[in-house]
Amino acid sequence: MTSPAPAPRIDLVPLASADRAAWLARMEAAFAAGVRDAGLQPGEQPIPKAAEMQEELDAPGTEVLQIVRDGEVIGGAAIGALDQGRRSLELLFIDAGHHGGGAGSRAWEAIEARYPDTEVWETDTPYFDQRNIHFYINRCGFHAVEFFHPGHRREHGDDRGGKPGGEHDGGPDRMFRFEKRMPSARH
Repeated sequence: MTSPAPAPRIDLVPLASADRAAWLARMEAAFAAGVRDAGLQPGEQPIPKAAEMQEELDAPGTEVLQIVRDGEVIGGAAIGALDQGRRSLELLFIDAGHHGGGAGSRAWEAIEARYPDTEVWETDTPYFDQRNIHFYINRCGFHAVEFFHPGHRREHGDDRGGKPGGEHDGGPDRMFRFEKRMPSARH
């Protein structure tokens, strides 16, 4: 009987400025694939666009990372510091050709290990993206804590480049907000 092959190694590498344009293009492609996977047509739902993300990626306290599996870049993440003990997962994406093999879960584990002082993680995802909702709740241990829609708008501008009041150019902001309290943070 042979033992299973070890899981491929996942590394998080800070994004070099020379790789930024390619990172942004891959981010757009990954989110566009999420729209297609949900059975929607391009443009039916807003997705993060490279031009919108520039300011967010340059925000103070934001770390932009490449997700590297066995030497190959397969995704990216952007992590923001909210306040003491809280961090925001601004973006996490795995290139479409690498879905389904556990790379996203291992990338999330690597992110948690990179920021061991985090007490509470926060992120959000569009209401239509069942794959993401499944990933955050069932794989990563997040809990849905808020749902933004036309009757319950954000008090601030959308973290994904939307307008104050939660509107994107493509329509109202319908997003789940998730939180994950780390075990050391539970009292």
